[in-house]
Amino acid sequence: MADRQETPVGGSQRSGRKVDALTAKASVHAARIRELVGRLTAKESQLFLFLSMVIGLLAGLAVVCFRVAIDTTRIWLLGSGLHPRVLPTLLVPTIAGIFVSLLVIWVFPQVRGSGVNQTKAAVYIYDGYVPFRTVIGKFVTCALAIGSGFSLGPEDPALQMGAGIASALGRRLRLSKEKTRLLAPVGAAAGLAAAFNAPISAVLFVIEEVIGTWSAGGLGGLVLAAVMSVIVLRHFFGSQAILQVPPYHRFRPVELIGYAVLGVFGGFASLVFLKFLAYVRPRMRRLPPWTFYVQPAAAGLMIGLIGLVYPQVMGAGYTYISLALHGQYSWDTLGALGGLKIFTTGVAFVSGTPGGMFAPAMFIGAMLGGAVGGVEHLLLHHLTGSISSFALVGIGTLFAGFLRVPITSVMIVIEVSGNYSIIVPVLISNTIAYLISRRYQKVPLFDLFARQEGVELPSIEEQREHQVLRVEHAMVEPSFPIVRSESLVAEAMAMANSANARMLLVRFPSGRWMTVDRGQLDRFAEGDGQGRKLADVLTADWLPTVHPDQPLDVAIGMAQGRPLVPVVSRVDPGKLEGVLTLDDVLETYREASRNEGE
Repeated sequence: MADRQETPVGGSQRSGRKVDALTAKASVHAARIRELVGRLTAKESQLFLFLSMVIGLLAGLAVVCFRVAIDTTRIWLLGSGLHPRVLPTLLVPTIAGIFVSLLVIWVFPQVRGSGVNQTKAAVYIYDGYVPFRTVIGKFVTCALAIGSGFSLGPEDPALQMGAGIASALGRRLRLSKEKTRLLAPVGAAAGLAAAFNAPISAVLFVIEEVIGTWSAGGLGGLVLAAVMSVIVLRHFFGSQAILQVPPYHRFRPVELIGYAVLGVFGGFASLVFLKFLAYVRPRMRRLPPWTFYVQPAAAGLMIGLIGLVYPQVMGAGYTYISLALHGQYSWDTLGALGGLKIFTTGVAFVSGTPGGMFAPAMFIGAMLGGAVGGVEHLLLHHLTGSISSFALVGIGTLFAGFLRVPITSVMIVIEVSGNYSIIVPVLISNTIAYLISRRYQKVPLFDLFARQEGVELPSIEEQREHQVLRVEHAMVEPSFPIVRSESLVAEAMAMANSANARMLLVRFPSGRWMTVDRGQLDRFAEGDGQGRKLADVLTADWLPTVHPDQPLDVAIGMAQGRPLVPVVSRVDPGKLEGVLTLDDVLETYREASRNEGE
């Protein structure tokens, strides 16, 4: 007979108690975890700022790897010299174009187009979602394209890579929709700051072009991410700017005319660039699908042919910008390089090759600025401003006219040069270029790309230029008497009868306002109530007040359900400037809509 192993009763009880103890501990731990999650949710703003620093760190590391990948690819494919050999110059962009087209069509279809617009779409359409696959795709395809000589820049891809990293982190941590949506611009600022080594310009660009506005928390996240990414970049590559700028000498006031002329040339050069993209790009997209496989290769072949004579137009071109800033080219060479860069960049971008427009805009601006400065020196020998200073101002001029970011266009020159004394020429030239571009090209660059792709993204420029309706546009003179709160009920009734008014507006010494109608006055007057003051009989139901300069939309909620909203002076809240009613507000909006339609 087999022996049976029996479990003692006491052991069973001890096991049960252990299970109960473990269950209790698990419940305690679960409660603590829930409490911790609750605290994190309650302090999501603080968590957001911490995440912004983490995003800046990750985006900075990504851009460091991206720059290394581009430089390594160029050295492998074209060599380390400024002037590649003939055969690689001709063949490498063509063959690389074939590989890029295959990657874009079969592996990374979402990398085509502008990273700025894709980040905007993530913010306004997809609740901050940027697929991480796009980050990998931008890294691989853009490193291959730019490294092989395509006339594109790394900043636009770096911006989208930063946005993709931030989006992935936000989804992983299951943040609220509002914070997740804002993380994409934070990552974009970090990526662009590392690409430019210019944190202020990156923050301004994201505000100007991606989100259009800012809050205290949002601005804090943008700044922290941008600064952290630049710290990472400088740890690996040093603190020097991406361009080596010679010392800038002060100018005489009369020389500002020369910079104004540069603004005119820069504005029309921007128009040529914009019109080229607006005309050619949609026609390239309407070609048969099989041509998508060969368009990047054809673009690479054209760039290689031009590169046989002018190798400076290949790649991002930062080295050649620095040479132009140091006066290493004659004015005619500078003009040729600027014009050819417009063509090669346009051809590369309309072919569907992924890459950015920032570096080409800087290249074109520097070359055309130097060319204009050189011609002016030939004609006016007394000018003391150097060709280098015109080239530097030209960078901002093309930014203002082509990318249409007027504030960023000023700051990028200051951050690149480290010299605030050049700000006056930059302001003059940039403003002229921006106004010319706006006058003759109504749709700015990134809005143009979005509409060509059939996506209706908010136009930040249109929002900037859109007339803001204010309270003063809708307010009217009050059609009923104003009475002081110290007045007697009998006095108020007499005033209402003499004016045949159905309502009175009551002003209190504190600057507050209230309405009283005829029915209320009749009730107050019952018995011996006519001798009482209005302040003693009225219930404290204060009217909200607005000021004439406030946006009109703030008054919509206030006017709803109330007979009127007093419009008062900022200096004296007891001084009535006018009144608003809901009908007046709605009629003002209807009139503005009719005027815009015309």
